[in-house]
Amino acid sequence: MPRKEQGWITFQTSEEERKLLEEFSKQSQRTKTEILRELVRSLNKQSPQQPSLPTQRYETEEAWTSEIEALSPKKPLKVSSRNVLKGIVKRVVTGAVNTEITMEIVHKVELTSIITRVSADELDLVEGTEAYAVIKSNDIVIARE
Repeated sequence: MPRKEQGWITFQTSEEERKLLEEFSKQSQRTKTEILRELVRSLNKQSPQQPSLPTQRYETEEAWTSEIEALSPKKPLKVSSRNVLKGIVKRVVTGAVNTEITMEIVHKVELTSIITRVSADELDLVEGTEAYAVIKSNDIVIARE
């Protein structure tokens, strides 16, 4: 039977997120599946901005959060792409679904990318902000007329 028909959900996590889940699983003596199920079930009980975290072993959410943060402080984002270009957002054209972002990489060299509107909002991309263009491609085709 396919996983979707069984109610399976498969998703990718970073190495850091996986380690956090495994550590919490060990500390709370619950399986990762149990922890994720509890988190999902708690979503309808909370406001969208404040989902509850599974805190069975801890007296408060703050105690769990501070312990997890102590175990794994935030680190700079690492990506496998080797083409990471720092630039300044020069133009933002927002559409119904997508947003066109134009960045100036170096003087008079611009790069334009179309991303989802949601992503642009989450990244808070507005003119004048600093951002990174991450280019991952297996093929680059060059042509002439």
